[in-house]
Amino acid sequence: MPTVVHPRIRPGTIEDREYQAAIAEVAARQNTLVVLPTGLGKTTIALRVIAETLLRSPTASVLLLAPTRPLVLQHAASVSKTLFAPEPIVLTGAIAPERRAELLHPPQVVVATPQVVGNDIASGTFPLHTFSLLVFDEAHRAVGIYPYVAIARANREGPRARVLAMTASPGGSEARIREVWTNLAIERFEYRTERSGDVAPYLHGIGVETVTLPLPPEVQRLAIELRAVVQGQINILRKLDLLPGGGEAGRRALLEVGARLHRQIEADRSRGGSGSPVLWQAVTAQAAAMKGMHALELAESQGVDALREFLDRQTPKEGRRMSPATRTFLTEAEGVRKLLDGTHFEHPKVARAVAIVAEELRTRPEARVIVFSQYRDTVDRLVGELEALHDPAVRPARFVGQASHGTDVGLSQKEQGGVLDRFRAGAVNCLVATSVAEEGLDIPATDLVLFYEPIPDVIRTIQRRGRTGRARAGRAVVLVAQGTRDEGMHRGAFTREKRMHEMLERVQASVSRGTPLAPPTPRRAQSTLTEFD
Repeated sequence: MPTVVHPRIRPGTIEDREYQAAIAEVAARQNTLVVLPTGLGKTTIALRVIAETLLRSPTASVLLLAPTRPLVLQHAASVSKTLFAPEPIVLTGAIAPERRAELLHPPQVVVATPQVVGNDIASGTFPLHTFSLLVFDEAHRAVGIYPYVAIARANREGPRARVLAMTASPGGSEARIREVWTNLAIERFEYRTERSGDVAPYLHGIGVETVTLPLPPEVQRLAIELRAVVQGQINILRKLDLLPGGGEAGRRALLEVGARLHRQIEADRSRGGSGSPVLWQAVTAQAAAMKGMHALELAESQGVDALREFLDRQTPKEGRRMSPATRTFLTEAEGVRKLLDGTHFEHPKVARAVAIVAEELRTRPEARVIVFSQYRDTVDRLVGELEALHDPAVRPARFVGQASHGTDVGLSQKEQGGVLDRFRAGAVNCLVATSVAEEGLDIPATDLVLFYEPIPDVIRTIQRRGRTGRARAGRAVVLVAQGTRDEGMHRGAFTREKRMHEMLERVQASVSRGTPLAPPTPRRAQSTLTEFD
């Protein structure tokens, strides 16, 4: 395996890949947006561009931005391990602002979260003018009020440092890529897919499988009861002329009604009023309908235990009042509670997920598996079921975010790192994770990614699937509950991804012809910067 030879790159640390070299050469000269499938070395490209920048300008400073603290630490470790450069300075919200200012003495490589840099630029304590290269990781976030936008604006108005932006997917619409393009002042577009001629030799392939499972009669009965709960509240909203008549109203329509109602409440309050009884009746019906829709989704796509946990959480803790919407929902859902009481049936996804994971790990002892679920309740249930196998070949671990909600305890940054270390070492061979494992984290080669449910977001779908097929051939398995919202989301995800690639190909062709992208429609933005884990 040939490795990169460069005065600023430590020998033997970077595999020399043709497409990475070509993209890095362009990015060292022009502001470049790189769209590359997860696992094909966006970070490596960044390291090559940083190395070239430091070689050409020994007094230059480099700023590498990443959206989370764990990812910042990961990038800093990569810079330290790979480059002949000053030891990178790490800036996160864990460091006080005055201390951050003391650490900035160019030339240096700074790796930071955008929240702290955005806040320090706003306060005048970040010397952006000393930087020659800005690297925006997960650049699809550079829209709306995300801090990347303010940082890039300050760069355009000040030093005009070179920009390297990287993402596995800039989003599913041309409007979104125009917004990213404009906000980051992009000049060149480097887009590759698994089919690109210079990429294909380095891919190991990902087989995508769909497993469709029929709902058992007990779950179907729960779904019928919950649809009746939702429909009752929809009928109230229709009588109030807030929804059109006929058929079922979807989640989007209910969200739009909710937004209109809350605007009306704010308008009434601005005039000193408190809202009419009819307005509050509508607010209650809309919120109760949303609770019913969420319960229906849990019953159909997650599992009975997840539904039971949700219903239990609706009862407020001692000393707290129950909202009218919650009281209405629980009253209307009494039939659902009766069906749940004393029964032990479970969603078929639970058993199938456990069986797929167990088979993979029993037949391939060296394998690594990630199971993704939207909900922590499901994560906890799957970990418990896998542990209950008492099989030494199956070694699961829970991997969730840092936030805790009552008895639902998150994992600290240190605990997350410990789980990943055990996964790399093989002490753990199956991560059961929420979305925290989708983006950026340095997770080793994974042989199987299991989607407990399909997700409609094209960026997250690509990021999840990209966790496999890196070092060797991999599988992605999606569990779909027959006749439920799962089916629509699964079809929609494939359709949106196809449209996204077609759109990116059009953008690439347009940019190659020298036709600039039209700027997006301006949008009002106001920002409160907080650092997310």
